[in-house]
Amino acid sequence: MHATEALTEADRLMTLCNSCRYCEGICAVFPAMEMRRTFNDADLNYLANLCHSCGACYVDCQFSPPHEFDINVPRTLARVRADSYAAYAWPGALSGLFARNGLTLSIVLALSVAGFIYSLGTSPLFTQPQAGAGAFYRIMPHNVMALVFGIAFLYAVLAIVLGARKFWRETKTTGVAVAAGGLWQAIRDAGSLRYLDGGGAGCTNAEDAPKDMRKHYHHATFYGFLLCFAATCIATAYHYLLGREAPYPWYDAPVLLGTLGGIGLVVGPLGLLIAKAQRAPDLKVERQLGMDAGFTLMLLLTAATGLLLLVLRQTALLNPLLALHLGVVFALFVTLPYSKFVHGIYRFAALVRYAQERRAELH
Repeated sequence: MHATEALTEADRLMTLCNSCRYCEGICAVFPAMEMRRTFNDADLNYLANLCHSCGACYVDCQFSPPHEFDINVPRTLARVRADSYAAYAWPGALSGLFARNGLTLSIVLALSVAGFIYSLGTSPLFTQPQAGAGAFYRIMPHNVMALVFGIAFLYAVLAIVLGARKFWRETKTTGVAVAAGGLWQAIRDAGSLRYLDGGGAGCTNAEDAPKDMRKHYHHATFYGFLLCFAATCIATAYHYLLGREAPYPWYDAPVLLGTLGGIGLVVGPLGLLIAKAQRAPDLKVERQLGMDAGFTLMLLLTAATGLLLLVLRQTALLNPLLALHLGVVFALFVTLPYSKFVHGIYRFAALVRYAQERRAELH
């Protein structure tokens, strides 16, 4: 017996697919499946997080709907994957946020925090343009900003690490150890999104011809996020090691990296939202759309408000834009462990496990 109906259906599909094996060259899911004869909940959660939901197996399968076998691996594994986010969430009492962490929750939290920050501005500083080093901190003191957002960020990191630790322990393959070679292979596969190409043809959407645009949008989002994180790290070093206060001139490293990353976080999430709307109806999981859209939109809003803040930072709009940007960033941090952000963490862990299993099988 499995814990959910989605896991029961995934077991049925994997058992049937294990007899056919027509799709074994499409992605990592099917070779990993072939290493097993039975599937417990941990196995199915592992396979679900290996799946990149390109849709190629659904198109290639001769038993997909309307066939009576009703084989729809991408949609079923997407349901299992979404359930796994809640199952491994820390603390467990907040796992229900995965079901409710949609667009409305994210926006309400962001606007509430932004309104609170803006309401603190009782001095003329909130109605006058601010410029030069330290302009941001004349509106909200740096120590207060660092404390509030540092706590939110550290909590998000702690919750994500503990959730990933639980996922790793439960899906761990007995007798297979982690080696540097397997870890490096997983890093390469994740960094290149190796399996998000439908076996070479591209992702399936509502049109007949597969396209690779979803892969490009994921790349823009992922590397845009890394560039913004690098910009934040450099700005932190500037402040604490060099005594230089934000905002910085346009040619400085934090601004250049943040601008490039911000552009990536506008283009990528916007493209992903469009691609999701164009997804083939048989591959959509309606109950998951709110969670997906909420996280993707928060990334988009974080980048958009950051870029607007950069362009208008020497005007009177600096004050409300800073409050709005900080509100969005705070909401993003708090909801990270309970949003689709964790799919990147669990997928990487699944890729590490797959690389180790393959190495063990070959040796």
